[in-house]
Amino acid sequence: MRAPSLVFGLALSLAALLVPAVAADGHVTKPPGKAAKGKRAPLHKRPNIVFVMTDDQTLENLRVMHDTKRLLADQGATFDQYVVSYSLCCPSRATMMTGEYAHNHRVLDNAWPNGGFYRFRPQNSLPVWLQGAGYYTAHVGKFPNGYGKRKPRQVPPGWNDWYTSVDPTTYRYWDYTFNQNGKLVHYGNAVRDYRTDVDTRTAVGIIKEHAKDKAERGKPLYLQVDYLAPHTGYPVALDDPPRMATPEPAPRHRDRFAFAPLPTPPNYNEADVADKPIGIRRRAQIEPYVRYSITEDYQQRLESLLSVDDGVAAIVKELRRTGELNNTYIFFSSDNGFFQGEHRIPSGKVLPYEESIRLPLIVRGPGIEPHTRIGQLVGNVDLAPTIAAIARAKPGLIQDGVSLLPLLKTGRWDVKRDDIILEAGPFDKPEQEYTGLRTPRFMFAVYGNGEQELYDLRADPYELDNRAGSPEYEQVRTMLTERLQRLRYCAGASCRP
Repeated sequence: MRAPSLVFGLALSLAALLVPAVAADGHVTKPPGKAAKGKRAPLHKRPNIVFVMTDDQTLENLRVMHDTKRLLADQGATFDQYVVSYSLCCPSRATMMTGEYAHNHRVLDNAWPNGGFYRFRPQNSLPVWLQGAGYYTAHVGKFPNGYGKRKPRQVPPGWNDWYTSVDPTTYRYWDYTFNQNGKLVHYGNAVRDYRTDVDTRTAVGIIKEHAKDKAERGKPLYLQVDYLAPHTGYPVALDDPPRMATPEPAPRHRDRFAFAPLPTPPNYNEADVADKPIGIRRRAQIEPYVRYSITEDYQQRLESLLSVDDGVAAIVKELRRTGELNNTYIFFSSDNGFFQGEHRIPSGKVLPYEESIRLPLIVRGPGIEPHTRIGQLVGNVDLAPTIAAIARAKPGLIQDGVSLLPLLKTGRWDVKRDDIILEAGPFDKPEQEYTGLRTPRFMFAVYGNGEQELYDLRADPYELDNRAGSPEYEQVRTMLTERLQRLRYCAGASCRP
């Protein structure tokens, strides 16, 4: 059995991403096809909504999730340019649940006082809006970091059903505690206690009971399933050097990818980083023993996602059995990406490179044609407005993002979207924090110490050549600087100039 490793992340090769090219104009491709059919008539007119989210998953990782691709992507829409604005767990999840950029919701880190659960304001967030619109709301799995440290039996506002991991056991695949509607339940080390499978059984049970319960079934269901995989998990075994932690696959999937090679795109262990910011220039090249650990981490990340893939299949199967599949929107995504050796970064996220910010987003549901490809630039800031529009719920906050529903159903979008704001910090070291823009063609970032990065993704998809100081890109840099100054503290419609 392989020893776990401590590295996070995975290479994202823009030229070899799972997501194939869209139409030449970058918009929507909608091949003909028929959606899968349920067996019964739906219980109510308004659609159910299921949001399945993984933790630290990259685009490349999706290649092993065959049921997710078959049941969701092949029956719905895949976004080819989906970007998260702040590539870190809590800020990203807060954006998904508020429709606000981090500079507005102010969840700026994973830990108090700048971030985490106790910085988040759940009393005015997506589940509250949905509940107010008549939805039955249920949460399963992980919540923003720190939840349960002060009041482990607390159920945040907006949730009818609550099955959520409690800190300090949030990042455990075994031997963890859940708050189940106010009651603390401990899971041990039995095969049946494997975290992802418990989340799946709980989610399937909620769908089943919602369909049976006469008091509940008159309301449409919003179910949010936040899986831990493929995030590193604990407890950590330290029996082999270099003593690093990895995700923990389900026993049935262990060693399934034991011989999978680590992707090494052109920016892996980047040879020349003289034009990169100081945080990259200080990094040594990756040694063979570190590459060994990154490879092991990559393999076990893929293995851990197989149980999530099983979970997606089980959720779809139960929706079909209850007759609700054709009346349900299913979203699949992750909170942030991950590095595994690109730009000499052996693990982590946060930085504004493609490996960290560009993620899978798949949506299946009523009115969405199978095999649809969407090429417009969209972001996690658009998810809350989209779900609220589906539910006909009124957001309680000014929305920095916009609904993707017209784009999903008609292929048309009356939105001028030129950029997604990128941000990170504040941090103790100014060179680690930045603000920036991701446009359909460029990534531009300005760091707290004044350094800048500019990449032409069309000519340089691996972000090898920083053009911030290049005379031929001076006009582009000036334009992006002016746009960033206008957007840096935007709110609502001003975020879409």
